[in-house]
Amino acid sequence: MCGIAGIFHCGTPKPVDPSRLTRMCEAIAHRGPDGSGVWTAPGVGLGHRRLSIIDLAGSPQPMPSFDGRAMLVFNGEIYNFRELRRELEGLGARFRTHGDSETILAAWQQWGVDCLRRLQGMFAFAIYDLEKRELFLARDRLGVKPLFTALLSDGSLAFGSELKALLAHPLLRREVDPLAVEDYLAWGYVPDHRSILTGVEKLPAGHYRLLKHDASPAAPVRWWDVSFLERRRDKPEDLEAELLFHLREAVGSRMIADVPLGAFLSGGVDSSSVVALMSESSPEPVRTCSIGFDHASLDETSYARLVAERFHTDHRERIVSSDDFDEIDRLSGMFDEPFADASALPTWRVCQLARETVTVALSGDGADEAFAGYRRQSFHAAEERARALLPRWLRQSVFGTLGKYYPKADWAPRPLRAKTTFQSLASSGEEGYARALAVMPPEIRQTLYTDGFRRRLEGYRAEQPLLALMHRAPARSGLDRAQYADLAFWLPGDILTKVDRTSMAVGLEAREPLLDHRLVEFAASLPEKLRIRRGQGKWLLKHAMERYLPHSVLYRPKQGFVTPIAQWLRGPLASEARAIGRGARIARTGWFDGDRLSALAEAHISGKSDHSRFLWQMLMLDRSLRQLGVA
Repeated sequence: MCGIAGIFHCGTPKPVDPSRLTRMCEAIAHRGPDGSGVWTAPGVGLGHRRLSIIDLAGSPQPMPSFDGRAMLVFNGEIYNFRELRRELEGLGARFRTHGDSETILAAWQQWGVDCLRRLQGMFAFAIYDLEKRELFLARDRLGVKPLFTALLSDGSLAFGSELKALLAHPLLRREVDPLAVEDYLAWGYVPDHRSILTGVEKLPAGHYRLLKHDASPAAPVRWWDVSFLERRRDKPEDLEAELLFHLREAVGSRMIADVPLGAFLSGGVDSSSVVALMSESSPEPVRTCSIGFDHASLDETSYARLVAERFHTDHRERIVSSDDFDEIDRLSGMFDEPFADASALPTWRVCQLARETVTVALSGDGADEAFAGYRRQSFHAAEERARALLPRWLRQSVFGTLGKYYPKADWAPRPLRAKTTFQSLASSGEEGYARALAVMPPEIRQTLYTDGFRRRLEGYRAEQPLLALMHRAPARSGLDRAQYADLAFWLPGDILTKVDRTSMAVGLEAREPLLDHRLVEFAASLPEKLRIRRGQGKWLLKHAMERYLPHSVLYRPKQGFVTPIAQWLRGPLASEARAIGRGARIARTGWFDGDRLSALAEAHISGKSDHSRFLWQMLMLDRSLRQLGVA
């Protein structure tokens, strides 16, 4: 796991200043504390920061191919590199090192862009071919590893693992994209089709770019996508056996490392399943870690401890204060772009705990997206059945009216929170799921903007890219489209961004075995009744793990990392909340109605309403603008 950076001149191959590359790499030094390197040639420069995981002394980067005709910088891990290496050696390739980096180079020289389909792992890399004089940028299938790019005023394309690397380049424009602000208010993060800064792009998951000196920058090309079009017809017990095979393969392949390795253990189904399978294949006790909170209602350590005792892991846990509000500046600095998922704070804390004893930690991320584990997916499947029974004109008339006048009632028991359901049923399935994913619906966002900012949006709504993605999804049902949206939109933009930045901030490599692409492809082929049954998501996964895990772990209500931001914004952060409307950086942008923001802040502080999610979003946006030095 590392950090990469580079500069490529798409027109005249001008010289690249090595000091610029050095500064870009220094900005992401936390991603690779074990080594660094810079290489330049006419019109191109590559930089690297290394976190040593495999072949600790023998794979420095930037790395030349054996014949010296290509140069690589690489962030990630290729889990099948040994098998690929044997195949390539049979085809005549020779190697100097024992790691996965040189294997990528040899695969590129043997198969060109088709080498991507042979790579199993997480990666973002750049290869410069000195003979063809072209640059090959690629990102893994599901977007586990990030890659930012920007076309600069001198005709060069700069790239890096984080926005920080690009910010270190003096020619990068620091102008906020208004569409990104609309996206952020809708989702709580800036999705992969956008960046907070105009002119900066993210290479999408499962895409590559091939750039030449004598041509304008080529658009990204998709090389992988998950399809929900096929349905397996095997017996459930056979599919369960196949699922366990894929799980064991995925976990086992991610246990290869030349440094201490462990696992995050929350006590939920996913992380507990990973630990169970690690214990099955490890001769030594698995090192596990978990964190709890000093509020009993937020604490899950008893479940983590139950799993740790069951598999005799070398378990460490730490109770952290839920009053960690004084760390929000450091937190916002990790992400560069505004990021309002409050679980980022405890995720960072568990990464810190893990890094005290290991350099690699396996996580349970990805199972909810792949196996339909989110409650919103079960609700959406039920709503789709209702949509199929009632014509749209009737749904719009009846449920549209109910959705308009029914009180929001966030304080009420879940069955009485019907407003969102009514609004969803009055819409198409795609529109309904977009509403379920959104942190803030469009009718609320519009009340926050000034007239001038609304004109800058030119009618754009954040839901539009998601609706287009769901419409063209390779899917057969509404549940398929919802899961496709989660895998292609939510997962790389929120979950994987959160884990990458918080783990890399402490020099920890996080691996996600439940996002092995073969496992994801298998899950996408399952009949719906093996994904959701009687409202229970991840049905086949849970049934398969019954031989390993107790019922109390498998079937307890889902609970994620929770941070008490509502209490913070009524207490120690009340002044920060008030400043959102008056005095904070975002109040001076002219984007938002200051009176409206102040009224929402006062209503929350007084306890009349709970606007904590919105206020947290605005607070993190303000911190991000401050970090970026814009607006």
